[in-house]
Amino acid sequence: MKPRIALIGLGMAVTPHAKGLVDLIASGEAEVAAAFSPTAARRAAFATNFPFPLADDLERILSDRSITAVGILTPPNTHLELVRRAAAAGKHILLEKPLEIDAARSEELVALAEKAGVTLAVMLQHRFRPSGEKLREVLGSGRLGDIVNCSTSIRLWRPQSYYDEPGRGTKARDGGGVLLTQGIHTLDLMLALAAPFAGPIVEVTGFAVTSPVHRMETEDMVAAAVRFANGALGVIEATTAAYPGFPERIDIAGTKGSASLAGTSLSLAFTDGTREEVVPDGTAGGTGADPMAFPHDYHRAVWGDFIKALARGGTPRVTGREALRVHRLIDALLEAARAGGRVRVAGT
Repeated sequence: MKPRIALIGLGMAVTPHAKGLVDLIASGEAEVAAAFSPTAARRAAFATNFPFPLADDLERILSDRSITAVGILTPPNTHLELVRRAAAAGKHILLEKPLEIDAARSEELVALAEKAGVTLAVMLQHRFRPSGEKLREVLGSGRLGDIVNCSTSIRLWRPQSYYDEPGRGTKARDGGGVLLTQGIHTLDLMLALAAPFAGPIVEVTGFAVTSPVHRMETEDMVAAAVRFANGALGVIEATTAAYPGFPERIDIAGTKGSASLAGTSLSLAFTDGTREEVVPDGTAGGTGADPMAFPHDYHRAVWGDFIKALARGGTPRVTGREALRVHRLIDALLEAARAGGRVRVAGT
C-alpha cells in the first residue's frame, strides 16, 4: 500500500522534495495528501508549481490517520517540536537536514522518534550519487587497500544577500554556519565512505572564523586536521567565501591506490598502473550564489528509499541515529576552534 504523505513547510527547501514526489506519484509509489504552511503567501506560491492539496491546519494533518508520513522542511530550530508532535501522532518522518541546532536537541529528537517507534530518515542526499556509490563499492572490495588519508574540501560561494535573509546564519535559527548548513552533506558522505574501513574520526584540531567576506553571526570558514580510529590522517576545509563556488571534493589515499571524488565525478588510480573514471552525471550544483541550483534526482532517491523502508518494515539508509555521526563531528570541529586545541569526537 503506497503511503500518504504530508509536507510540512513550503519555504526554500521544498522544491526538490516536491519534484521528487511528483515523480514518485507518477510511478505509483506515493500519494501527497497535504502541503502545509501557516503562511497564505507561501501556500499560494507553492500552488502555482505543484498540484498537491494545500493545508493551513497542522493539527488536522497530525490527527488524520490516513496520512502515513510527513516531510518536515522547516527551519532547524523547529525540528525538535515538530518531530515530537509527529512521532506522538504515529507519523513516520523524513526530516530535512540538519537534525536540530545543537547536539543535545539532536540527540533528544532521535531518541523520541525511536521511543515512539516511528521511522526517521534524514535528507542527506549526497550519499545517493552514483560516483559515491561506485567509490563505496571500490572501498568495500579492498582494491584501494587500507585507508591512510582522507581529506575533504568544501569551497562554496554565498553572496552577502544570502546571509541578509532574516535568521540565516544565526545560532538561534540555523544553529551554525557553513558546517551545519552546507558542509554537512559532504561531511556525511565522507564519513559514510571512510568510517566503515578507517573507523570514525576520533580527534580533531583546527580553526573556525567569520571571514571579512561576510557579515554573519556564525562561521563561514573552517580549516581542521583530523585523525581516524585506524590512524589515518586528513584535513577538512569548508567555506562559503570561495567565489564563484567549486565542486566539493573527497580525496582518499590507500595502500593500493587513490580516489578523488569531485562533485559527481570520480577518478581512481591504482598502484598497479590501472585507472578508472566515473564521468559526471550532470546533476551536481548548488555550489554558487543560488543554493537551489541543482536538480531533484537525489531528493527523489532519498524519498524512494524512505518509502521502500516503510513498505518493507526496513531501515532507510540515513536514519536519525546515522545522522548523529556528522553532527558530532561538526560539534567537535567547532569546539576545537573555540578551545584552540585537540578535541575528542563524542561517541568515539
